[in-house]
Amino acid sequence: MFRKIDDCTLVSPQITIDDVATAKALGVGLIVNNRPEGESADQTPGDAIAAAAAAAGIAYVAIPVTHAGFSLNQIEALDAALHAAGDAPVLAYCRSGTRSTLLWALAQARAGISPDTIAAKAAQAGYDVSPIRAQIDMLAAAGASGPQA
Repeated sequence: MFRKIDDCTLVSPQITIDDVATAKALGVGLIVNNRPEGESADQTPGDAIAAAAAAAGIAYVAIPVTHAGFSLNQIEALDAALHAAGDAPVLAYCRSGTRSTLLWALAQARAGISPDTIAAKAAQAGYDVSPIRAQIDMLAAAGASGPQA
């Protein structure tokens, strides 16, 4: 169920409390919830995942992304979370894994990673970044030109 994007990042559709144990077994050090609370009746509440993560010794952060799109604040929050996780793998989830992957792609682009590399890694995990490719290109160009303001 978890899909590997790169050596430090896994993405997934909605996880359950039981999936936290699987994440722990894989060495995950941080779980990122990209799903807004109450998006659907069948989702496991974020506070339940947070409690299970804490009990397993895994950090947890919620960076909800609605279908309205992505903001710079969300990109910066994910970038900060990824850096705070250090070398430990990070598991990000949403309803299908797509929003988590797209947010990861934007954060990578902002760090100056090649858009083609980002697209290839996402594709290997089964995700398509083409809907936000223009934003990826723009952020990568800005990231490659120097520090962000």
